[in-house]
Amino acid sequence: MTAQTCPRQHRNNTMDSVALEPSLYTVKAVFILDNDGNRLLSKYYDPDLYPSMKEQRSFEKNVFNKTHKADNEIAFLEGMTIVYKGSIDLFFYVVGSAQENELMLMAVLNCLFESLSQILRKNVERRCLLDNMDGVFLVVDEIIDGGVILESDPQQVVEKVNYRADDNPLSEQSVAQHLTEKLALTTTVLQSAKDQIKWSILK
Repeated sequence: MTAQTCPRQHRNNTMDSVALEPSLYTVKAVFILDNDGNRLLSKYYDPDLYPSMKEQRSFEKNVFNKTHKADNEIAFLEGMTIVYKGSIDLFFYVVGSAQENELMLMAVLNCLFESLSQILRKNVERRCLLDNMDGVFLVVDEIIDGGVILESDPQQVVEKVNYRADDNPLSEQSVAQHLTEKLALTTTVLQSAKDQIKWSILK
């Protein structure tokens, strides 16, 4: 009886170890196109996937032609799993391998869109996107690093990014905090200079 139950127990242990083993869901590429299929932003994380600019643009054009009039959210093209979303005059794409978890890719796509929606104050359209490209790149980098998914919660992404530019028009609090810190630093420097002068006179 023991001999019969051992294989089953071994299988269960194997399954448990596979289920508990952490996985790195890899994103092959992320790109944003306008409603004419022109590239506004793209990041390719697999150096072997379309290594030349010409190959990348050709792939993006093929993806756009297949998806921009479709009602689906997932496409399979050139051995890739592609999830996408349209908004006014923009199309957002997240690309993974054929074996990639579609739900994870969709989570990345939704996180990207919702994060940008917050940063752009819900004006997710071409002109506003181009005016805030620094913030857009920061969002992408907070979500994905080298193809590895770091974050899928848009609120966490926005908090981390906090639109880290000093002249951020979307976060007056950040600007005020930055000015306060600069003033405090200036006061400290002036006090230090006064102390040095006082000690030099006393000497």
